[in-house]
Amino acid sequence: MRIIVTGGAGFIGSVMVQYLVNTYPEDTIINLDKLTYAGNLENLKPIEDKANYKFIRGDIADRKFVFDLFEQENPDCVINFAAETHVDRSVKNPEDFVRTNVMGTTTLLDACKEFSTPRYHQVSTDEVYGDLPLDRPDLFFTENTPLHASSPYSASKASADMFVQAYHRTFGLPVTISRCSNNYGQYQFPEKLIPLMISRALNDQELPVYGTGTNVRDWLHVEDHCKAIDLIVRNGKIGDVYNIGGHNERTNLDVVKTILETLGKPETLIKYVKDRPGHDRRYAIDPEKLEKELGWVPTYNFDTGIRQTIQWYLDNQDWMQHILSGDYQTYFKDMYKDRVQ
Repeated sequence: MRIIVTGGAGFIGSVMVQYLVNTYPEDTIINLDKLTYAGNLENLKPIEDKANYKFIRGDIADRKFVFDLFEQENPDCVINFAAETHVDRSVKNPEDFVRTNVMGTTTLLDACKEFSTPRYHQVSTDEVYGDLPLDRPDLFFTENTPLHASSPYSASKASADMFVQAYHRTFGLPVTISRCSNNYGQYQFPEKLIPLMISRALNDQELPVYGTGTNVRDWLHVEDHCKAIDLIVRNGKIGDVYNIGGHNERTNLDVVKTILETLGKPETLIKYVKDRPGHDRRYAIDPEKLEKELGWVPTYNFDTGIRQTIQWYLDNQDWMQHILSGDYQTYFKDMYKDRVQ
């Protein structure tokens, strides 16, 4: 197959690209990324010289560029990771999220329709469901939970999901959607909770925790997420939604304390700060459909996964330093200027 992975220089996308390149050497994997602040080609160093890998820089919301790309590459499958994802940024600049997450998605869908692409997969989020009460641990998001977005970010992702489903119902486009819980693991941009706390703890800086830290998230290791997407793309039922969850609910405060304990740092580094607007209380995914229909089982629980993740950041502090200093943004110019097609 010829597979276009959009957003393949970001956190989850780069892990997905590496997984596909290494697992399916007979496939051609085309990494399409705009290289905004969170896109980092250093994430792809391990596979950048592989014969079945190609990087192309571009914007999924640029209609002419996308249509030209589809005509040139004739993909068999598109996996759309490309998105603005940080809730705090969406509160400040909602328009950026509408452009990429909604207009970018519809541009890809139009290209798939125009060129009869056999397969389109939308990578979504459990945040489209809103949140769950803290005092009802028996409640979980299922694929039939109504969409109830809380932030401009989740509203843009919910809108994209609805467009994907509309293109399937109206035009017969062969699509699937996956909605995942909070990801963690290697290559995550350090504005997110876990890498941010690891980075600050290593430097003995204060660790900002929203409100009282009681908000609950279900944590999913990025490698388990990517394996699940691969199963859905290859074996999932066309037109269906699949939830991907880790069965690893933790409060934000528990996560922060685990990081401090693992690094041997004092809890006095924790600093409680004003909560963000519309902060969802609890996310919890029921992945039973994925497990029963496709046989997916996560490899990591949170205890093993967080230790692996912390160790990765300890072993790759140069990577983190490049991010914090902005040096990673020169990698494209230095290494790819003569190689991009």
